[in-house]
Amino acid sequence: MTTSAMQRGSSLADALKKEFASPKADLKKCGEYLAQLKILLTELSFLLPGEQPPRPEELILAREVLEIGALWSIRTENIPSFERYMSQWKTYYNDYRDLPVSQRTHTLVGLNLLRLLAQNRISEFHTELELIEPDQHSNIFISHPIKIEQYLMEGSYNKVWNLRGNAPAQEYLFFINILMQTIRDEIASCSEKAYTSLPLADAATLLYFKSPEEVFAFAQERGWNVNPQERKVYFGETDADNTEIPAGKMIQQVLGYAKELERIV
Repeated sequence: MTTSAMQRGSSLADALKKEFASPKADLKKCGEYLAQLKILLTELSFLLPGEQPPRPEELILAREVLEIGALWSIRTENIPSFERYMSQWKTYYNDYRDLPVSQRTHTLVGLNLLRLLAQNRISEFHTELELIEPDQHSNIFISHPIKIEQYLMEGSYNKVWNLRGNAPAQEYLFFINILMQTIRDEIASCSEKAYTSLPLADAATLLYFKSPEEVFAFAQERGWNVNPQERKVYFGETDADNTEIPAGKMIQQVLGYAKELERIV
């Protein structure tokens, strides 16, 4: 990257950091900054033909852009974009460990672990965890998803819910909310088999909702019936529950088999 390109990149990166750190950040403008910076990053000296060694200032600039891009992806609720930024960022995390440590490192590592849990990719979660130095497991950003995975394995969903209020960064809530939706669907499926109905208050507690309105919306998605007067939720019967066994036909078939056996004997 030429000196002028580096200056332009640093200037754009500063504008991006300032906007992204703003309490009312313009995410659209941040996306425009990121698009321009990604084009500039293609001019990095170590990506061009030749034997030029990577320059530390270029590596730090590229790493910082990718870090903000990953966090921006979460704020815009774009998981594929987050995965792309993380895939590129890992190169700087794994291959250039001699660079000064970034303050966002543990946040991104923890977010990536949480993403895998939210996507129910447990085996990949453990693979990623093995790549993290054991002494880093106690870091608050990394210990948080580790605890969530332990509670999920125990079936302690209430503990997962409680950890939601102790998220180490605002971005963690995006993946935790996805995870809670998966947990609610699992609880709902079990409830449909275990109960015919539940009081609204009990359903709200069971599904970790804070208000009856949230239960109403969820019940509509699941096809449940809500009786406002009784303040109860009635679980709809499935086709499997209404399936009748054709007893008469089965008896005829069994008698037919018996006659065939008598002939053989």
